[in-house]
Amino acid sequence: MGRKLVIVMVGLPARGKSTMARKLGRTLELDGIRVRIFNNGELRRQLDTNSNTSSSEFFSPANVQGREMREQISRMNIEKAQTFLADGGEVAIMDASNVTRERRQTIAAAFPGVPLCYLECLNADEEALEANLERKARLKEFRHLPPEKALESFVKRIAYYESISEPLDTEPNRILVDSFDSCILQEQITEVLPYYDRIRDIITTRVVRNLFLVRHGETVYNREDRIGGDSELTDKGLEQAKALAEHFATVRIPIIFTSNYTRTLQTASPIAERQDPCSIIALPEFNEIHAGVCEGMTYEEIRQKMPHVAKARGPNKYRYVYPGGEGYKTMEERVHRGLKKVFFLNNYDENIMIVGHRAVNRMILSSFLSRQEEEIPYIYMPQDCYYHIQIDPHKRLFELIAYRNVTSGW
Repeated sequence: MGRKLVIVMVGLPARGKSTMARKLGRTLELDGIRVRIFNNGELRRQLDTNSNTSSSEFFSPANVQGREMREQISRMNIEKAQTFLADGGEVAIMDASNVTRERRQTIAAAFPGVPLCYLECLNADEEALEANLERKARLKEFRHLPPEKALESFVKRIAYYESISEPLDTEPNRILVDSFDSCILQEQITEVLPYYDRIRDIITTRVVRNLFLVRHGETVYNREDRIGGDSELTDKGLEQAKALAEHFATVRIPIIFTSNYTRTLQTASPIAERQDPCSIIALPEFNEIHAGVCEGMTYEEIRQKMPHVAKARGPNKYRYVYPGGEGYKTMEERVHRGLKKVFFLNNYDENIMIVGHRAVNRMILSSFLSRQEEEIPYIYMPQDCYYHIQIDPHKRLFELIAYRNVTSGW
């Protein structure tokens, strides 16, 4: 059979299986491997013309008709995968919940002589899971329902899957993955698998299709050289936001991640209005560095009224902590956690936008650039440009792109 492999995704809905499948598929494809993903959910939605299969009751174990249709969809994708491998395909990824032993045994029996690798996705982070459930409830198949009803239906669907779920414990070649932290929790490999080293590398490596890292527009505090606070955008800042919206009008952005502060939400709003659909998700992890007793002060006021602060911060800005507040070093963990949320909540093949703050964006950018600590507080973070980042195993791209509106005079 040559170097052929079937990867069987396993796990409850909203645990990151499809994102992981696309990440694996895209990277292996870049390696020159013939790979294809067979997603049961996508096939179900293609066959469903009346939105009947989006109902939670379609997934009830007691629904005989629903169960028969789900098995039929599984058989159809298995047959498609068999044909693909017979025609020269090398890696088939079976993307579905596959939570029962019976389903997994059916898949194994369909590929005699071809090794199988079972990859189960878990997510123990309840906060990220809850956010992902809310995002899933806004997908196209739930548009006929109010948001709260859609979420209720999706949660009930998951409960049905949980009621029939059986552990992945007897199958050979199994890998247990934390899809939030992108780490391997357990692995039990009983034979030599093709592409195994590459698969482990892909699972644990952050791959970025397109990340647009944007700083909010000019605020009243920016104009007055004040730090912190929750200032609104100036007229110039609002124009910058409109220019950004125009700049990205032809670029698909399904989700914009912001902080909880007004200035990032005001910047993101016109961009989202030009997308259809687009969600704005505010993450507290991306809130700007808190300056403690210095909140709302100008840098000149700090130098005059708190010279000890100005003097102490100078030698090592990265490790300095404002009295009663934060520093770059102390917010490092929360910013990195915010990034994990972003990549968990965003589908692998979709563009990502983060509208953040100067210090926070410096931290985000440094996690990709591997900058030295002492350099991070000085990373250039203008308000009329954004950073475009692409990372895969074959290349790394970092570019600063201007969206400056030359007619506005900024």
